[in-house]
Amino acid sequence: MTRFRSIFDEVRAEAVQRELQRDLPFAAVQRLAGLGFGALRVPREFGGEGLSLPEFFDLLVDLAAADSNVAHLLRGHFAFVEILLLRAPSAFRDRWLRSIADGAIIGNAASEQTGNSLADMTTTVQEVDGRWVLNGKKFYSTGTLYSSHVYVAAGRETNEGPERVTLVIRTDAPGVTLLDDWNGMGQRLTASGTTVFDNVEVDPESISPYSAGGPSHLGGFFQLVLVAVAAGIGLAVLNDTVDFVRPRTRTFINANADVPRDDPQVKHVIGQLSAAAFTDRAVVLAAAELMQRAAESPERDTSALHELVDAAEIAAYRAQVQVLDDVLRASTLMFEVGGASATFRDTALDRHWRNARTVASHNPVIYKFKQIGDYELNGVGPNDMWRALWSVGPATPSGKPAA
Repeated sequence: MTRFRSIFDEVRAEAVQRELQRDLPFAAVQRLAGLGFGALRVPREFGGEGLSLPEFFDLLVDLAAADSNVAHLLRGHFAFVEILLLRAPSAFRDRWLRSIADGAIIGNAASEQTGNSLADMTTTVQEVDGRWVLNGKKFYSTGTLYSSHVYVAAGRETNEGPERVTLVIRTDAPGVTLLDDWNGMGQRLTASGTTVFDNVEVDPESISPYSAGGPSHLGGFFQLVLVAVAAGIGLAVLNDTVDFVRPRTRTFINANADVPRDDPQVKHVIGQLSAAAFTDRAVVLAAAELMQRAAESPERDTSALHELVDAAEIAAYRAQVQVLDDVLRASTLMFEVGGASATFRDTALDRHWRNARTVASHNPVIYKFKQIGDYELNGVGPNDMWRALWSVGPATPSGKPAA
């Protein structure tokens, strides 16, 4: 996909200035959308590129290497595409695939700060005087500030009891308020803050059950996007360290060469960074291969599909524990080659550790080791965990799904 290389170069060239000035990358997102980057996974018959998951994740690593904020803020958008691809053909599905091919960007409003887990939700959609209206408050709305529409998770009451649903609305609809109040130490430009819905009218055709109808690769996909972003940060660490060392003439009195680029110890550090970046991309793509098998399986809610989905998500966890450890170590090791000048604010090299640490904190590695071990020892996969979200209605305040 050579047409994206030049815009990746532009995104990288602007990344430090954006970081230092907190300049939100609206223009970069729009340029990418205009080139069809948001439609990488949209089938060709709808106007997209029809890429496989390994091809998609390979490009995502490169975008994250240019600016991890830009790659990360598109996470919800690409997840929405995967949701559409899992659905049976319909007017709604086909219309949205074409809209995305035409440049629509979809944000995410699923998580809340209420309750004590992702299963808790207070946002509701209900029928009032013949209209469906949405009310609630979301946080971690990554990318929504840059989007034309937002994909929302909510609860609604039915004759059978509470039901968890999803819906799509315009971000400029009356009653929608987007707040740029994300104050994390890293990924500062992802706009992962608050979205407020105040009696927002909803098209009832956009309301769908939260469940995908059975297990799917979506849980693993959400995780692997973050791992790919981290792998891209590792590649950025390598690129920025090389760019820092090559022109450098000042060195230490006890150095092994007249200039840093000839110093064997500096070369050793660069070699470590290069090996980590190469390995981390490889493990992301290996996990994507398994995810592709789950995504293209014709099975539906069978033991065979469960096995494929579990294997794919566990692969994403294995990639996560390896990549995040590598990248956090690399983003510290890079400072060994530059002395105090590497810490100068105008280089913004510290952003790599802050960004990697922030990405890693979304889904802490400590939980993934246990899940991998349980899978290896007892054959217990992640499906049972996610079933709490896709098979029942809104959760109770305890965090347990409602009966």
